[in-house]
Amino acid sequence: MQLHTCLFGIFCAFRGAFSFFWRFCAVETRVAIIGIIVEDHGSVEKLNNILHSYGEYIIGRMGLPYRERGISIISIAIDAPQDIISALSGKLGKLPGISTKTLYSKVTGKAKREGSDEASD
Repeated sequence: MQLHTCLFGIFCAFRGAFSFFWRFCAVETRVAIIGIIVEDHGSVEKLNNILHSYGEYIIGRMGLPYRERGISIISIAIDAPQDIISALSGKLGKLPGISTKTLYSKVTGKAKREGSDEASD
């Protein structure tokens, strides 16, 4: 049943329902930091909406206004599958006046999700 559930989750990922069905099986995740520089404050609302949509993966967030330079510096700590981290960083980096860099930890593991009988590594 576990394999069937995972395969069904993979199938649904291509239909835009990845995060809903991902919860039913253990998936290898990575811990990463996404560094964000905001130079165009007109993009902040879109940036916050994107971050909100990835909220289930975000461990924490720290934002620092750098008034002397007119920019903001944001750091996002995230624990998610690598493709989710890459997608988030890519979406943010496409916003006007937003630059991102991602740093991955060497630690990997399986996140325990609803319906999974497997323990975290």
